[in-house]
Amino acid sequence: MGCGTSVATDTQGKRGITDETVKTPSPVLTMKAAVLIQRWYRRYMARLEMRRRYTWNIFQSIEYAGEQDQLQLSSFFSFMLDNYTHLNGNGPDLISQLLDPVVDPWIDRDTCYNLITVPESYNGPRLSFPLSVSDTNALLSAFKEQQTLHARYVLQLLYETKKLLKQMPNIIHLSTSYTKEITICGDLHGRLDDLLLIFYKNGLPSADTPYVFNGDFVDRGKKSVEVVVLLFAYFLLYPDYMHLNRGNHEDHIMNLRYGFTKEVMQKYKTHGREILQLCQDVFSFLPVATVIDGKILIVHGGISDQTDLDFLSSIERHKVKSALRFPRHSLEQLDIGHSSRQTRMRSTDSSLPSSCGSHSRNQRTPNQRKRRCGLSRQERPPSISSSSSSSSSSSSSLCSPRTPSSLSPRPCPSSPSMPYTISVLQVPFLDSFSSVPLPSPPQHEREWKQIVDILWSDPKMQEGCSPNTFRGGGCYFGPDITQRLLLQHGLQLLIRSHECKQDGYELCHDGKVITIFSASNYYEEGSNRGAYIKLGKELVPRFYQYQVSRTTRKPTLTQRVRVAEGSAFRALKEKLFAHRSELMTGFQQYDQNNTGSVSVSEWAQVLESVLRLDLPWRTLRQHLTHLAPDGSVEYRSCFEDMGPGIPLPQVTPNLAETLFRYRTDIEIIFNIIDKDHSGLISIEEFRHTWRLFSAHLGVNIDDRAIDDLARSIDFNKDGSIDFTEFLEAFRVVHKLDKDQQLNVKLDGEKFS
Repeated sequence: MGCGTSVATDTQGKRGITDETVKTPSPVLTMKAAVLIQRWYRRYMARLEMRRRYTWNIFQSIEYAGEQDQLQLSSFFSFMLDNYTHLNGNGPDLISQLLDPVVDPWIDRDTCYNLITVPESYNGPRLSFPLSVSDTNALLSAFKEQQTLHARYVLQLLYETKKLLKQMPNIIHLSTSYTKEITICGDLHGRLDDLLLIFYKNGLPSADTPYVFNGDFVDRGKKSVEVVVLLFAYFLLYPDYMHLNRGNHEDHIMNLRYGFTKEVMQKYKTHGREILQLCQDVFSFLPVATVIDGKILIVHGGISDQTDLDFLSSIERHKVKSALRFPRHSLEQLDIGHSSRQTRMRSTDSSLPSSCGSHSRNQRTPNQRKRRCGLSRQERPPSISSSSSSSSSSSSSLCSPRTPSSLSPRPCPSSPSMPYTISVLQVPFLDSFSSVPLPSPPQHEREWKQIVDILWSDPKMQEGCSPNTFRGGGCYFGPDITQRLLLQHGLQLLIRSHECKQDGYELCHDGKVITIFSASNYYEEGSNRGAYIKLGKELVPRFYQYQVSRTTRKPTLTQRVRVAEGSAFRALKEKLFAHRSELMTGFQQYDQNNTGSVSVSEWAQVLESVLRLDLPWRTLRQHLTHLAPDGSVEYRSCFEDMGPGIPLPQVTPNLAETLFRYRTDIEIIFNIIDKDHSGLISIEEFRHTWRLFSAHLGVNIDDRAIDDLARSIDFNKDGSIDFTEFLEAFRVVHKLDKDQQLNVKLDGEKFS
């Protein structure tokens, strides 16, 4: 006690002395401290911004790579249609129905829903048509409570929506003179929380609050059914004040990969097939553009140098069920016999523009051919650059991996200031090429190209119009293309969606193009904000941002970047693991002495040549691999954090890696084969499908390996394969996750 008192007394005495000797710091020292703090903060924020940007690049590159994979899968469907001779009686018919769906006449009658009874036990909303405000309120309340609308009402809602959409023109014309403001929303992608937040902040659709939703209502999110049901319900309730544009995901082939088809079949096991068929038809009847006051054009993707709004107004839009389905155009119609013979074309001629790859593509390895149909950003030919791209014609198309490069138009050299005219087509004939007059495309092909450009295109900063090789469909359009279209039709602004933006919106082309994106947290929690636009009579856009959060406490910027960064690197490492053999082959070409290491530049070069993701690999190196003491990269460390879900020793490494890489594609194909959605397919079905798939991809896997794989995953030896177990076996698992799962399992056994 006494010791404590003396210490306190001594401290007080020292404090008094200190107070007398302390002086006010000089202004110079204060300024130096402030400058040091400011410098540290700026460096910290710069590093954080760098992390945010490369995280964004990873997410976007992987997303676009997935879209190219989907184009390849669509090409595989065409391949199956030509080669799938017999598979238990449901082969060609099923694939044909996916590619060229013919809606059952039963679905076009009101009996499609009247014959479905709603049980007394059903406690969800019961709709009565025509819809009233009480019906839409009931839907809102039910979906907030995680309830599912009965299939009978879903079918009736789709049927009524289709009837109304049939009466709509291809391009909707709106006026601000009848309302205060018009709200324009971008992609929602099945995010019900974002839609509800928009309605909460901005008001429910009504005569006082009209909306334009600019496509991509479905896919990726888990509530696509609820989103389209609400949008269609308000469309039926207020057809003059609720307007819906078609997006590139309002497409039944896209829905196979990105979740809408699977979601419908899980929620409606009995009537899911009928709902999907009717959705395909409804999507094809959605308008493709909206014009406000004759001054503002709203489309989902963008435009091209071939976009013609007058022609777009006259097409039969419902005939384009899928923009991924290229209209069949047989070369048998071309007069090859009377064409003049040409000398053999060199595949290394890089001076000629290419719409979807070059002739040298035929000399690539199968793995290189199947990865990308076009050129990466660094490899694009001069015709796409800002200096000369304005002289090229976009020839809008999907860069299908199966489109032979030898069939691409080869123009004659022309003046950089004058657009060339393609008049001949080079087609292979024996050991050389024949020049064939290029016929004008048929009407249905011109219509298809117009819709592809509207749904798939992206703006770019360079002048001109060039094929969108990064996505694989549509085109890149420059400021001159935008200016030309606006002047041609007396417009002043183009509003589009289609691209996720970190702030929810972005302006480009001198403010004449606005991208609006309404799905917040698109890639990861905190990755981006959502936004919508409000337009009044003065036609000046005002932006409103928001972000859905599951917690009451808003995470800091550092926390958001850290979470998004971790998720991005996980996805990127899975990509590395799926291409392990190709990467190892590339590394070993530089590592002749088998030291296990290569230089940083060689490591980055191999990654870009194999993955073609156009990423800053040198910057990302520290997160993906380890350095040796001499500063070289230990390339085997790229794969040390990952492994297969369930090791199958009978499966050869080559086959296993192919299964990892195309796991999503195989899941889509097997779900098509599994007509009764039992989750089981026969071993014979598996063998037949995989042989076709491997032949189409150019993967060299013998029949014995496929048979061994089929037997190894028939765990209970009943002649059928449980597809869920198959997918689990070929899922890339991060070792940290695997260790955690093992610990949980051991803890469970300990306390059981």
